[in-house]
Amino acid sequence: MNSNIIIIGGGASALMLASLLPKNTATIIESNAKLGAKIGISGGGKCNITNTLMGAEYYHGDKTFIRPALKAFNERALLTWLERQNLLPVLRKETQYFCQNSAQELLDIFLKESKKQHILCSERVLEVSKKDDIFYVKTTKGIHTASKIVVASGGLSFPKIGASAIGYEIAKSFGHSVVKTAPALVGFTVQKEQFFFKEMSGVSCEVEIKVGDEVCNGALLFAHKGMSGPAVLDASLYWEKGHIEINFLPNFSWSSIKGSKKQISTLFSLPKRVTKAFLIQLRLEDKPFHLYTSKELEKLKTLSSYCFAPAGTFGYGKAEVTKGGVETSQVDARSMQSHKDKGLYFLGEVLNVTGRLGGYNFQWAFSSAYSCAKYITKKGEIK
Repeated sequence: MNSNIIIIGGGASALMLASLLPKNTATIIESNAKLGAKIGISGGGKCNITNTLMGAEYYHGDKTFIRPALKAFNERALLTWLERQNLLPVLRKETQYFCQNSAQELLDIFLKESKKQHILCSERVLEVSKKDDIFYVKTTKGIHTASKIVVASGGLSFPKIGASAIGYEIAKSFGHSVVKTAPALVGFTVQKEQFFFKEMSGVSCEVEIKVGDEVCNGALLFAHKGMSGPAVLDASLYWEKGHIEINFLPNFSWSSIKGSKKQISTLFSLPKRVTKAFLIQLRLEDKPFHLYTSKELEKLKTLSSYCFAPAGTFGYGKAEVTKGGVETSQVDARSMQSHKDKGLYFLGEVLNVTGRLGGYNFQWAFSSAYSCAKYITKKGEIK
């Protein structure tokens, strides 16, 4: 089949691009039986679309590459576009925009808009080659040709819904470097010394986590495999190997309890179950604070700077996204076109750009798609 543009993948960035391009200009090739599988399950089915706090600082990757796309199509432009499609996202958790009822609302818009393009589902891309300015896409069902190829195949997260490495393989075949990938926005498994975390499974508390130069605030959820929760998921974005430091008592002042005669388990804002578990691990007695010796107090204060090395993560099966990907220095920041080969584009998660929890990865998918569509159509503002 001949097409002007072939879009590899049927996720968020692919569907936004298909929606923005003129009618009958593109063919979407998706390995799943349906488009937008990951959209449907994101945010627990509620779909966190974007965030009022938007900027390159909320992303892991080259900030100078990220900024132009976010500026060209920011969160306000996205909300305006969605409003024109009769979707009015609701603000929750102070800064995060979600679908009103379910992710299906967003998916329905894309399914409607993408119908103006040709769609091929249940067809897996095997390889892409190029000869005489024509791209040849070999799939499980045949060979397709196009003058432009857009790789929007996502990362390795959620293998159960068809995630694959095809985007990275295509990039490498055209001479692109691929930054080592890893699960991100995912929980941590723990070492033997932290196995007591598992005894608190289901309990959560507010924490501050330091990973290198980054600080992640929010809830930590103790889990049967280790720990999860928003703060932990964000921390996983920056963790490679080695230690992290957790402050289990953020915004707590030790001087405020000086001389207190209350039991230590009643003085902290932590759930008592958590405080008592740490006291056992620190081999400290739950007694009135003023009875603690200076040595005991020193051990107790490790709750404000608990340092340890996670054993690993829960893996791609539990990861929201994949960090790493196509090296962005080899891609044009304003068009998403490859510097290696004219007519080859990369969008969304397949690139080495990963956002924090809170709608940042969807925003990147949509912003990168917008930049690509604007460049390809060369008509300025796309309506």
